[in-house]
Amino acid sequence: MDMHTVVVGPSGVTESDVLAVARGGARVELSAEAVAALAASREIVDALAAKPDPVYGVSTGFGALATRHISPELRGRLQRNIVRSHAAGMGPRVEREVVRALMFLRLKTLCSGRTGVRPEVAQTMADVLNAGITPVVHEYGSLGCSGDLAPLSHCALALMGEGDAEGPDGTVRPAGELLAEHGIRAVELREKEGLALLNGTDGMLGMLFMALADLDTLYKSADVTAALTLEALLGTDKVLAPELHAIRPHPGQAASAANMLAVLRDSGLTGHHQDDAPRVQDAYSVRCAPQVAGAGRDTLAHARLVAERELAAAIDNPVVLPEDTSGGARVESNGNFHGAPVAYVLDFLAIAAADLGSIAERRTDRLLDKNRSHGLPPFLADDAGVDSGLMIAQYTQAALVSELKRLAVPASADSIPSSAMQEDHVSMGWSAARKLRTSVDNLTRILAVELYAAARAVELREGLTPAPATRAVLDALRRAGVAGPGPDRYLAPDLEAADAFVRDGRLVEAVEKVTGPLR
Repeated sequence: MDMHTVVVGPSGVTESDVLAVARGGARVELSAEAVAALAASREIVDALAAKPDPVYGVSTGFGALATRHISPELRGRLQRNIVRSHAAGMGPRVEREVVRALMFLRLKTLCSGRTGVRPEVAQTMADVLNAGITPVVHEYGSLGCSGDLAPLSHCALALMGEGDAEGPDGTVRPAGELLAEHGIRAVELREKEGLALLNGTDGMLGMLFMALADLDTLYKSADVTAALTLEALLGTDKVLAPELHAIRPHPGQAASAANMLAVLRDSGLTGHHQDDAPRVQDAYSVRCAPQVAGAGRDTLAHARLVAERELAAAIDNPVVLPEDTSGGARVESNGNFHGAPVAYVLDFLAIAAADLGSIAERRTDRLLDKNRSHGLPPFLADDAGVDSGLMIAQYTQAALVSELKRLAVPASADSIPSSAMQEDHVSMGWSAARKLRTSVDNLTRILAVELYAAARAVELREGLTPAPATRAVLDALRRAGVAGPGPDRYLAPDLEAADAFVRDGRLVEAVEKVTGPLR
C-alpha cells in the first residue's frame, strides 16, 4: 500500500486525495481543526437533544415516519435501527475502490462540522480505512436521493461491528472480528449519528471522480488510435491544422487535433493517396475525429466542474448550521442530498463514451474492408480466405459498442417514488454511476481493438516510414507481448494484452516519450 497520508480538515479534500485513498490505499488523518469542528457541532446537537422540541433525525423518526417523537431512552436504538434497516442492499459486491471512496467522502463531510457526529465516530471511520477493512456493499439499494442510503448503511454497519467486511488479505469475514483484530472499538451511535452516516451522495461522487481519471487517459488514447488509423489509411493530416480548429473555438476539439498532429509529425504515410482511388477528403470517422473526441473532452471538463462543486459541499439532512444571522445555531432540514447534479453528468459522460466508442469502431471497420482501406489486405489477413485476420475482433468491438449505446440511456431521466410517497422524486445517480463504470471498461476494450488493428495496418504498409511516435507505440506494443502481422493465431490473448496496454496508460506513455505531454 502507498503510505502517503491524506489529512482531512473542515475545508475539505481534493480530487487527488480521493483517488489516493480509493485506489492507492493512502492513510487518512483528521486535522486538529476537523476534531474541533466535530466537537463544536456535536455540542449543538446535544443541546437540541435536551430540549422538548422535536428535531428531525435527533428526536424523530425518519422519512415518512418523521411525525413520531422519540423519547431520550430510545434514541440510541433509533440510530442503530436506521443503520440496520437501511443496510438492505442486494446483488454483487461493489468494488473495493468504490467502497473506499464512499467512506472517505463521507468522512470528509463529517469533518466539515455540519453533521453533528462526535469526533470518535469520524476517527473510527478513519481507523477502518487505515486498517484496510472494506465493508461489503452491494450493487443495488441506492436511488440516489436521501443520499446513497443502502451503500452507506452497509459501511456504517461495519463501524458498529456488524455485518460483513473484507479484510486487508481479501477475505470476507464478520466486521466485528476484523475490528477487534485491529484494535478498533465499534461505535455506539447516539442522536443523529446513524442518519449522518447514511445521507450523502458519496458513492456516486466517488465513482464520478474515478471515471474522470480513467476517461482523461482514454481520451488521450483515442487521439492516438485515431492518428494511427489515419496514418494506416494514408489519410491527410492537413485537416488537423490549428487554424482550422481556431475558427470553431471549442477547447476540446483544438486539444484533440493538436494531439493527433503531434503523433503524426514526420510521418511518411500521411497524404499518400492511392492512384486507383483518389480522395479529396477522408471519411468522417477519420476527418472528424477531433470534433467528436473534442466534444467529449469538453463534457469531461463540465463534469469535473460539477464534481469539484460537490466535493466542496457538506451533504446531510438535517444539517448543522453553527451560526445564523442572529448569532445562534440550529439544525435544519434540506434537500441537498438529491443527487441530480451528479447524476446528470454521469449520464452525460456515458453518452460521450458511447459516441467515442462508436467512431473508433467505424475506423476499425474501415481498416478491415478492402474496398475502403486503400490497398490493405481484407481483414488485414495474411492469406485472406485461408486466414480470417481481424474479422471477429471487429465483431467483438461491435458488440461492445452496441452495449455502450444501451448504457447511454440516461438513468437520471427515471424516477420512482419511495418511503410512502414522502420521497417521491429521486435521481438514480448511483445507477448512472454504476453503468458509467461499465461504459468506461467497454470503451477501453474498443480502443484496444482499434489500436491492435491500426498497428497491424501500419506495419503492412511496407516501404513507408511511420511517424516516430507511431514507431514508439509499435515497439512498446510488441514488448508488451502483442504480436504483429502474420497467419491466424489464437487472438483473445493479443486483444487482452492490448486492452491492458491501453488501460494502464502505457499507450499514452509510449507516445509522450516522443511528443511530450499530450493535452
